[in-house]
Amino acid sequence: MQHQQRVVLGLVLAVVLAGCATGKPVVTPAPAPDSTKMTAQQMDDMHEAGVKAFPAKTEGLGNQILQPTLDGKVKVFNLSVSKIKWQTAPSITVDAYAYNGMVPGPMIRVTEGDRVRVIVKNNMTDESTAVHWHGLLIDNASDGVPFLTQPPIKPGETYTYEFTATNSGTHMYHSHHNAVAQVTGGLEGAFIVDPKGETPTGRYHEDIDTLMVLNDGLLGFTLNGKEFPATQPIVAKLGQKVRIRFMNEGQMIHPMHLHGLTMNVVEKDGYPLPQPYKVDTLNVAPGERYDVIVDANNPGVWAFHCHILSHAESEQGMHGMVTALIVNK
Repeated sequence: MQHQQRVVLGLVLAVVLAGCATGKPVVTPAPAPDSTKMTAQQMDDMHEAGVKAFPAKTEGLGNQILQPTLDGKVKVFNLSVSKIKWQTAPSITVDAYAYNGMVPGPMIRVTEGDRVRVIVKNNMTDESTAVHWHGLLIDNASDGVPFLTQPPIKPGETYTYEFTATNSGTHMYHSHHNAVAQVTGGLEGAFIVDPKGETPTGRYHEDIDTLMVLNDGLLGFTLNGKEFPATQPIVAKLGQKVRIRFMNEGQMIHPMHLHGLTMNVVEKDGYPLPQPYKVDTLNVAPGERYDVIVDANNPGVWAFHCHILSHAESEQGMHGMVTALIVNK
């Protein structure tokens, strides 16, 4: 059923794009009724099975920190681009694009003012690529847009980016070539620039610092490259402060809703907000990044999901963009 939902999503996107190209209004047909409707007990059983399986084991784990080497004072990172098989859920393996064999790609983390060199090797045999450093204020020559700031990185070729990380905050890197396939298919990653002189516990004295990369498209509806029940929970102790860095690498808006706790929104696109605000549902549009602080002051297992319902739940139970924030006493 989840595979069928992805196929329908692809067809709807194709129709919408065709309508945009022609300038004609788009009419999306209503979905056909399900001829294999389950009983109430069957629905309950499938919902329960998914929850009991959470967090389900799958092959592969994204967002792992990428350690640099040093060339004098320059921090040197190596990224390889390839096509792989990626398991998003126990029963779902998809064709994916990957940096260093993982989805999302490895997290690059530096300090404000660092000189950075990223060497990108395109190991794909049938597509060119490029890397854009989304949100970073860098020299135009390293911006990563083929035929605008650089030639595409052709199959088998290597390209080197070098720049100074001048602005701190939560940023991203991703492909800027055939992006509708390459980015939604996995060529995405976090680029974190810590403020110079920041305390070891962070600007907001957080106990836990975690990423939540949102994506939709070729991989399905994913959080950090996985679909429920294979998503990973955020686990905190009662009284801890949790920093969650949202970044939307997909094509749709995702209103992320946390049960039982409050998100204090402190940064937008890497910039501290002069007036933080509290929400339980945060609308994250494509390309946006938000940093929130959650005070883990209410013990329990709290659902955490996109509130576009088809991205999170069906008659078969929860799926897609669902996880939990667990507060232990």
